[in-house]
Amino acid sequence: MAMIRKSKFRHVFGRVGRKEECYEGLKIAKISQDGNFCAVNTKFIAIVVESAGGGVFTVFPLQQTGRVPVGYPKICGHTGPVTDIKWNPFDNNVIASCSDDTTIKLWKIPDSGLAGDLTDWLKDLRGHLKKVGHLEWHPTASDILLSAGSDLMCIVWNIATETMAHLLCLHTDSILSVAWNRDGSLLATTSKDKKIRVIDPRKEAVITQVEGHQGSKASRVIFLDKKRLLTTGFSRLSERQLAIWDIDNMYKPLKLENLDTSSGVMTPYYDFDTKVLFVAGKGDGNIRYYEVVPEAPYIHYLSQYLSSSPQGGLAQMPKKGVNTRKCEIVRFYKLHTMKDVVEPLSMIVPRKSELFQEDLFPPTSGVTSSLSAEEWLGGVNRAPVLTPFEEILRNSSTAGGKTAVKERDACGSGMPDNNSRADPHPLVCRSIPGSIRNIVRLSGMDFQSFLNDRKKQLDDHKSVDGDNKISNQRDDLVKNIFDKYLPVKLDNQKSISINNNYSHLPNGIPKAEEELRKAFVIHANEIKLLRDAIVTKDVRIQELEKELNILRMTKNAVNNARALN
Repeated sequence: MAMIRKSKFRHVFGRVGRKEECYEGLKIAKISQDGNFCAVNTKFIAIVVESAGGGVFTVFPLQQTGRVPVGYPKICGHTGPVTDIKWNPFDNNVIASCSDDTTIKLWKIPDSGLAGDLTDWLKDLRGHLKKVGHLEWHPTASDILLSAGSDLMCIVWNIATETMAHLLCLHTDSILSVAWNRDGSLLATTSKDKKIRVIDPRKEAVITQVEGHQGSKASRVIFLDKKRLLTTGFSRLSERQLAIWDIDNMYKPLKLENLDTSSGVMTPYYDFDTKVLFVAGKGDGNIRYYEVVPEAPYIHYLSQYLSSSPQGGLAQMPKKGVNTRKCEIVRFYKLHTMKDVVEPLSMIVPRKSELFQEDLFPPTSGVTSSLSAEEWLGGVNRAPVLTPFEEILRNSSTAGGKTAVKERDACGSGMPDNNSRADPHPLVCRSIPGSIRNIVRLSGMDFQSFLNDRKKQLDDHKSVDGDNKISNQRDDLVKNIFDKYLPVKLDNQKSISINNNYSHLPNGIPKAEEELRKAFVIHANEIKLLRDAIVTKDVRIQELEKELNILRMTKNAVNNARALN
């Protein structure tokens, strides 16, 4: 009689968040790329969204659930589609993005989230010759970032100095995935040539390599521990496979298992603390989970989460962000393929008690790096700094990080927070229509500076009572916006006023919402005409330069002909 294997994770199940905990109305990017287009940490969630004319993604605080307002601020800076985004594990406010435009950019997100479109990046890293497809932060050293591009190169960046610390030209075909080991001393890659490589980045050399999955579709790799890798891929018969490798003996896998014949590329997600592995396929509705053990058969199937809604990608919450009272060991954020929704998905170990479960939540990697960039580049290796979960819970309970978010929601520049109804400056915010905010954003003025000016105006009008107070204040407000912030300054310091007399409106200065909208449309069209004129001017300059070069060449040819005669 076969013995049933004992495991505290045998009954793990998935629980989908309620509708009010989801994020709706997002135009999630649907370009043909195997990336997840989503990244999350304990403060923010970032999602790559559809856009015309460049790569765009958006970021908002985790508490701002619900429907995303039309025109919500975005991060705009790439000229090509964004292919990957990753949060800095040691700074919750810094995110890295890469793109088809060959650049890597770092962005600093305010604690309260985005107040307007963010176009000023923190760092701009240039070194790849073709599109950059993958990013991975170093797990233990601060200011170290790995990138992999279609130019067959992996680059290790020193963020502090904005320089390439190591250039790895070790691949002969497209790089499909990259992963650091636990202490960041080695990295592993899979590529289109079907090889799995283990690389020492500081020596810029391949330690070992082997022929991996023989299918033509993409494969993925992660480290399970210092000596073992896990890969997902396809066989020659297009069967999806999962394999475990010993990097000291990669002649054949320790374990090779055929899963099914679906076509979606599988991505592994591993929890180092509980040794539970989750495998999700792009376009699948299910997520399989396994328990990894040090001895044969090395991996035990536990169960799977089933759903009728296929996933376009998953973002894994860092372990320090899970809910310990619900015995949540892992939380994913699932991007739907059929609708514009991102929903949280909690993997829960059922326990009767809501007390802290020490066996489920051992000390985990916190927000402190164990090495500096200079130490790691000098050859030092060090394990991650592990923080007891009780300390993480104490810090999170005393952080009080919702104040700034609620204040921002009260001013209407983010999604509504159902838990807060108090406005920090009610008259300042409520008397500003949405069209005014759009005008301020279009004019390039910082919205917070505008609010400060508005509050000062209200303080100066405290002597006016009743409805006339708000009416007079709105008149002054609109006039100040159109007169002070919309004139366009050219390089020659000549000012072009944009219809500041309001003669095109029936009642002069706009007061009602409809009149404000008309004014906004008129001024937006005029600004567009000015921008088009600038673009046309640049094109005309290029044409004239070409004509001038032709005339010079013709003149030189004529002079040479005369000289010969």
